[in-house]
Amino acid sequence: MKRKVVVTGINTITSLGLTIDESWNNMLAGKSGVRRITLFDPSGLDTQIAAEVSADFNNYAQSYIKNRLSKQMTRVTRMGVVCAMEAIRKYQIDFDYYQKDRCGVIYGVVTTGNSSVEQGTTFKNTILKSMNNAMSAWISLEYGFEGPNFTIATACASSAYAIGQAYDLIEANKADLIIVGGADSIINPEEIKGFNELFALSTNNEFPEKASRPFSKDRDGFVIGEGAGVLILENEETAKQRGGLILAEVAGYALTSEAYNILSPKAEGEGMYKCMKKALEHAGITSNEIDHINAHGTSTTLNDLYETIAIKKLMDNKAYHIPVISTKSMLGHTIGAAGTIESAITIKAIQEQRVHPTINLTCPDPELNLDYVPEGARNVKINYALSNSFAFGGHNASIVLKKHQQN
Repeated sequence: MKRKVVVTGINTITSLGLTIDESWNNMLAGKSGVRRITLFDPSGLDTQIAAEVSADFNNYAQSYIKNRLSKQMTRVTRMGVVCAMEAIRKYQIDFDYYQKDRCGVIYGVVTTGNSSVEQGTTFKNTILKSMNNAMSAWISLEYGFEGPNFTIATACASSAYAIGQAYDLIEANKADLIIVGGADSIINPEEIKGFNELFALSTNNEFPEKASRPFSKDRDGFVIGEGAGVLILENEETAKQRGGLILAEVAGYALTSEAYNILSPKAEGEGMYKCMKKALEHAGITSNEIDHINAHGTSTTLNDLYETIAIKKLMDNKAYHIPVISTKSMLGHTIGAAGTIESAITIKAIQEQRVHPTINLTCPDPELNLDYVPEGARNVKINYALSNSFAFGGHNASIVLKKHQQN
């Protein structure tokens, strides 16, 4: 009998809040976290805007991480660690209940942010700050976990891949609890220049809050975001035995490779469609049972077009009757953290039976005609939802999340 994998804790750190509740409430209100860059002087760059985490994070982190350890971490690593620690505190996860060798940490991380923007890097700590496995390692050390502990790097799908790997370990009875997360920031001159050379970023510097425009005809590229997201995954039986609060169920997932192009998705969204279809098959449901989709929704020309085409192919006529939203319209693209941040937001939608809007969709594209919820937050009956992550390199991930049925 398959072991069910459930979610017993979630948290985010984003440009709209240092906790999941703060971010969620701001997103329901349709606020944008995009501003002019303050981490360094962006003058001279084609793109001078990003969705930065508040400077208040530095003080916030001090209540979780001792100063001596903090000096061995980058600001991004601290985000990943603090995000997990707050989820554990909020949802009162008592690790004394578990065998420590059956608890693990899997993080999706592209970079720790040890760039020209990072403060306090010396020869003494440069190696520790640069280790992209540091986040999972620090969390494992904090709680004495002796189970699986590793990092996945598959570009924008990294932390969504981490969810899939954690699901497999729990479902196969190789672990009872795994903290799944992601944290990332590429807000630095080097990487912004690189993405500008690829014409991938928005250059709407005059109106930052309106720059991220997924599914809009006048979209001109994605906006870089930063932050962290965490899901605490458990075996359902173990979670019930300890009296844990079950927020949702991970019903299934799919991880696929397009094997097509290092930057561009397959024409007509064929790779995206196959990934979503496999995720539904793994969950044992039909497309007719999906009530909501948190799209990858980057605000780039090809992604938004092909993802829309793929959803139409997957959902058939129902595609026009379910809310398809882009969290990135408000938070920007958080790269390796996007999969867990957007899954956490999807779980909030399932919990509250409500979805946030896709903001800045003021110039409809005739080719993109799904229900993107541009008018504001909406009450929606959600049993099953899909969260998509489609990355450079052709790394695709789709996660099926389900409302938990209390027995």
